[in-house]
Amino acid sequence: MWMYEQMVKIRYYEDQMVEAYTEGKSPVFNIGEGPVPGEMHLATGQEPAAAGMMVHLTKDDTVTAPHRPHHHAIAKGVDLKKMTAEIFGKESGLGKGKGGHMHLFDPEVKFSCGGIVAAGIPHAVGAAMANKMKGKDWVAVAFIGEGAANAGAFHESLNLAALWNLPLIIVVEDNSYGISVPKTASTSVESNDLRASAYGVAGAYVKDNDPVAMYKASEEAVNRARNGQGPTIIEIETFRFLGHFQGDPELYRDKEEVPGLRARDPIMKLRQQLLDAEHVNEPELEEIETRAKKEVDDAYQFARDSDYPKPEAALDDVFTS
Repeated sequence: MWMYEQMVKIRYYEDQMVEAYTEGKSPVFNIGEGPVPGEMHLATGQEPAAAGMMVHLTKDDTVTAPHRPHHHAIAKGVDLKKMTAEIFGKESGLGKGKGGHMHLFDPEVKFSCGGIVAAGIPHAVGAAMANKMKGKDWVAVAFIGEGAANAGAFHESLNLAALWNLPLIIVVEDNSYGISVPKTASTSVESNDLRASAYGVAGAYVKDNDPVAMYKASEEAVNRARNGQGPTIIEIETFRFLGHFQGDPELYRDKEEVPGLRARDPIMKLRQQLLDAEHVNEPELEEIETRAKKEVDDAYQFARDSDYPKPEAALDDVFTS
């Protein structure tokens, strides 16, 4: 039930972001125009990766995310109003409007993300090491795209995490493309969980973007990490319904690909599973959906109503040597 609410909230948030981001960018697309300038990477279709893992985490567990971070942030419990204000470049945002959507940081729930491919993995290793040195059962989770598993930071981090038996989990979201390059043209193994054996750690593969399967794989990984049994690599076969970025012409994809993926929508799949298992009825689901959408609507209104930073604030919070 919690996962379903998070997935609905994420989907609605991303749908609303499409509208907000597109505003002011037509008839000719200009990346600098509108209330949300700059690049925008959305995770519509990838909700199970975030919800299936975060349901097992607490605010003391660390999460690092890549440049496609909204689903992770929402499911981790990042303040939705401050997060949205940050994306709109407002003073009330998480980073006073200076970070934008690829640089969300919320120490209250130990969440961060960044735009450099694979850069969050070493940070998660550091958090996992700190957790172990403090004698805590806290875990650290690094979310990455499948392309990042070919970066040096992935392998260097795994080597150290395995050597030091750290409570680290790497979740590889395989949405089939690293920007526009298909996985089959970039990666020598069928799935990145197979690389776990090279480092002597556990690996798990979640097929077909299945929320329940992701829940189970994540539960095992988190329990393993909390009990001092070391790292895990989870790869989930997930779906990217949208382009790499908003405005992506997607010339590298067959026109039938996305409609085929949307027909396997993981949110609708989980919704039907809940109904079939008689855990919930239709009115209760509708109540969940209404609550999630209201939270999102309130966050967007807060962001639009907030003030932009004053020009002189550009010199605040700047570190020089």
